[in-house]
Amino acid sequence: MDSAPVAPPTLATRSTATGDHDRIAGARGRLPSDVEIDRIATLFRLMSDPTRAKILYCLLAAGEMRVADIAQTVGASESNVSHALRLLRTGDVVANRRDGRSILYRLHDDHIRSLLDLLLEHARHDSEDPR
Repeated sequence: MDSAPVAPPTLATRSTATGDHDRIAGARGRLPSDVEIDRIATLFRLMSDPTRAKILYCLLAAGEMRVADIAQTVGASESNVSHALRLLRTGDVVANRRDGRSILYRLHDDHIRSLLDLLLEHARHDSEDPR
């Protein structure tokens, strides 16, 4: 006797059957807006490049620096650092100010500093995890 295959329960049927619909509705209500999600994704894209990440941690450690000093610290060309800083500045990750003939770059605000600290803590935690 052939019987038609039974499809596995979908999210909708599982949630209704288990009462998870309240949890789903609650989670949906706490999701960031689409605009906020786009800004978060952009921030992670900006920070995902290894050279840009080094630049950010350089600024976290040193405070303000000139392009030439950042380039020497992270081992990249001034041109690459300048390009990376332009992207980071456009994304409100770094800020700059003029000091005479020099332009000094710094992290945009304490939110960026906190995020960098948390990311490093997480990376170090993962490397200690024997899984």
